[in-house]
Amino acid sequence: MCCNIAVLLTFVLSLISSSATLQTCEVNRIKAEPNGCGSCKFAEDSGDNTNESIRTSATTVERTRPNVLFISVDDMNDWVGCLGSDRVPTPNIDALADRGLLFTNAHAPSPKCAPSRAAILTGKRASTTGLYSNSHWWRPGFPDMVTLPHYFKQNGYHVAGGGKVHHHTPGFNPPDQWHEYFSLIGDNELIKDYLEKQGDKRRYLTDMPRHPKGSLDWGAMEVDDMEMGDGHTVEWAAEFLSREHDKPFFLAVGLFQPHLPFYAPKKYFDQLPLDRVTLPVNKADDLDDIPEGGRMMAEDRRNDLRMIEKHGGLKHCVQSYLCSIAHADALIGRLLEAFDKSAYRDNTIVVFWSDHGYHFGEKDHFAKNTLWERSTHVPFIFVAPGKTRPKSRCDQPIDLTCLFPTLTNLCGLPIPEGLDGFDVTSLLHTPDSSWEHPAIIDFMKGNTSVRTKYWRYIQYAEGERGEELYNLRSDPDEWYNIVADHPTVVAKLKRALPTSYAATRPSKGDYRFNAEAYQWKNKKTGKVTYGGKR
Repeated sequence: MCCNIAVLLTFVLSLISSSATLQTCEVNRIKAEPNGCGSCKFAEDSGDNTNESIRTSATTVERTRPNVLFISVDDMNDWVGCLGSDRVPTPNIDALADRGLLFTNAHAPSPKCAPSRAAILTGKRASTTGLYSNSHWWRPGFPDMVTLPHYFKQNGYHVAGGGKVHHHTPGFNPPDQWHEYFSLIGDNELIKDYLEKQGDKRRYLTDMPRHPKGSLDWGAMEVDDMEMGDGHTVEWAAEFLSREHDKPFFLAVGLFQPHLPFYAPKKYFDQLPLDRVTLPVNKADDLDDIPEGGRMMAEDRRNDLRMIEKHGGLKHCVQSYLCSIAHADALIGRLLEAFDKSAYRDNTIVVFWSDHGYHFGEKDHFAKNTLWERSTHVPFIFVAPGKTRPKSRCDQPIDLTCLFPTLTNLCGLPIPEGLDGFDVTSLLHTPDSSWEHPAIIDFMKGNTSVRTKYWRYIQYAEGERGEELYNLRSDPDEWYNIVADHPTVVAKLKRALPTSYAATRPSKGDYRFNAEAYQWKNKKTGKVTYGGKR
């Protein structure tokens, strides 16, 4: 009798064990299916011992791959100490440059937020994609396009982002690219509560008669660095770095500073009083030798520049921009302090970049949206353990589409086909090695700037609205258009232009965007594109 009971009990336990195994396999299969390889995942997780050594080897490789700390700032031009500017101290950015390689001749792929970031994060230029301005959502135009963070996510990395990485307005940052994301907190929203708490009924800090897009404003706030919007992003990133991670990570930290509105803690205004601020030179006859295409770009936001000048605000505006740079620099210092205290300092690639530059009157222009040096030249720093040397410098021309192929290569991942950007790993090793590629900058269809070590060539409307050529060695301010004097140089530089320009992608108005589901519906075709986590 006891023997029969024992046999029966053994049989029941075996059924329970088999059921649990099947349930576990089914859960693993369901979890795997959204990635498109459910059957493969099921075979591995169901105890297929023939794959055990392969899995162990893959896991080992995955764990030894370097992490990536991907730091960006918004609208920061080259007014940083490591690039030779003395307008405002930037000790933390300068210290980061000393850790590795500073590219002194780096350029944005487009002088506007959305097209620049789209090019950086896809590795494809605007002339290839047709994403020429802020008015195009990239995902519904390219449902199958895999961005840099998404590619790392697909290849075994834990991918986290915070602040402004893609363009910051709704519809540009699909959640399916990330495992986790800390949303941007805008200072233009914080200013409302700040003024209300002080009993101030104003909506803005300046008395400009117009505040286009609610952002043309600037001034000091009696707050600490960490109370500002970007402070919250850095606090989140510091917490992320304090965690224990069981797989390599890609951490994107996007600061909104020094983008408009130029708000910064008051302490920076105290350190940089108005009498220490100098305005850039706006040469009176600078546009006389500029063709139609260049004059049209220079005229963009001319009304804003005139309004600021009329109300005596340009110097205050520049001061606030510089204080915003100082604020961003302090936050980068906080972030790097947390990074240095983490367990990941010795096995993490750190990159720092800005999406484009900024004018404050040069060529009678305000803000971005030009193909000249002031709009395209940006700080760009690369720190790769075992690859870069401290305090190294590279003056070869590069544009930031290089980030996608270079980071994937350094992390041991296959470089995707079809990228426009060039892998700069050879320059990380040997900054003075030969380099055949110029920096390419697109802005709107048919307009491209080619930047080499010493020359800048610009073509407008595929040549129909004129050309420009500058020798940056003798004319760093680009005051003298010498395109007619150097036909041989022009002919050589034109060979680097896009062979064709993609059609402009549909605008945001062509879609209905559902923010909650994060999906876009084409108004004409009814096609739905999904970007939410599934």
